[in-house]
Amino acid sequence: MAGWVLSECGVRPLPRIYARPRTGPTALLPNPSQIRLSQSNPVGSSFFISTGCRERNRGIKVSAPLKVPFVGEEEREGEGVFNGVGNEDGFDPGSPPPFRLADIRAAIPKHCWVKDPWRSMGYVVRDVVVVFGLAAAAAALNSWVVWPLYWAAQGTMFWALFVLGHDCGHGSFSSNHKLNSVVGHILHSSILVPYHGWRISHRTHHQNHGHVENDESWHPLSEKIYKSLDNVTRMLRFTLPFPLLAYPIYLWSRSPGKTGSHYNPNSDLFVPSEKKDVITSTVCWTAMAALLVGLSFVMGPVQLLKLYGIPYSIFVMWLDLVTYLHHHGHEDKLPWYRGEEWSYLRGGLTTLDRDYGWINNIHHDIGTHVIHHLFPQIPHYHLVEATEAAKPVLGKYYREPKRSRPLPFHLLGSLIRSMKEDHYVSDTGDVVYYQTDPKLNGSPKAD
Repeated sequence: MAGWVLSECGVRPLPRIYARPRTGPTALLPNPSQIRLSQSNPVGSSFFISTGCRERNRGIKVSAPLKVPFVGEEEREGEGVFNGVGNEDGFDPGSPPPFRLADIRAAIPKHCWVKDPWRSMGYVVRDVVVVFGLAAAAAALNSWVVWPLYWAAQGTMFWALFVLGHDCGHGSFSSNHKLNSVVGHILHSSILVPYHGWRISHRTHHQNHGHVENDESWHPLSEKIYKSLDNVTRMLRFTLPFPLLAYPIYLWSRSPGKTGSHYNPNSDLFVPSEKKDVITSTVCWTAMAALLVGLSFVMGPVQLLKLYGIPYSIFVMWLDLVTYLHHHGHEDKLPWYRGEEWSYLRGGLTTLDRDYGWINNIHHDIGTHVIHHLFPQIPHYHLVEATEAAKPVLGKYYREPKRSRPLPFHLLGSLIRSMKEDHYVSDTGDVVYYQTDPKLNGSPKAD
């Protein structure tokens, strides 16, 4: 039942016709190749991977291609998008954009694509020193005045370590695959994340962002699935703090409607060639878990809970909060797509930037999320500059984040509002929006 805590929601579209988008050639990210994803069935069970040599048919549950993808964007010529959700000025976020992925890429300065491994390692050293310094200070002071401050600070630093490991998974940490793998395993294993298992599923998320069925994390619940849930499960899914504790459950059992585990090399998440990578990560995770058990005998379980357990819980909350709010909770309704209406570009444009105040620098500007989703190979220290350069091209498809005070407490309001309003999406339609169940938790009535 707890597995249902992990899924999502949208609003039934109304008819409205928009002009056909311009078409143009694909520009792949950063090195053009022949990789192309095309769905054989809009919401069907398979897709093809074309590499210019041959095509292989894999079910959508399989995360392919086998490398961190550089997905291109081909604009489709069609009859327009039909929906009636728009802003006061008439702008419809679900309409096809008048620009191509290549146009955005061309606007970003060339040096923003350069990966500096020394600079990346500098951030790792900084964060690791802070983590051990905080732990040493808290253990030495051992005061109940200090412990709550330590938990908040250390949980945030665990989250920062995760973001650097996340960069390793995308290949934006460096151009050296072995360096990325070694650093990624050290960082992620230290906070009980299976590096390769998560890297592969996260790659699938980027390949399918904004797609109702194919997106990997925080994907919407269909109306049929939502209405099949019992009341307790619905309450868990949409009542804080339970959604902010979902990540460990997701690692073990994946999202509702999907099968597999990030620890199992035979899971539906992985193809056979990825089995050794997954085994390596699971072994590293197990070694870290064994180390924690050993430390509990050395320092005592209560001390280990204070030094590691509670900060780990804070880290999980950070992860779920940030990943959820980068795809939900905007004041304006954002579309989710199915079938031929979905494209890599249109899906990426439904993501959101968020401002975290002082935390921006601590967690490596992960709030600068739109450009990251479209071009995940850009290093985190170039994301802000790349975003500023891309804004003139993105126009109204870029939503300026609300500026934060030193600490981003305003985001809790966005989270609470979204949990009250964003419950499910229609079972039909290729451009859908979240709908509200007015009977759940005193939710406001749907329009």
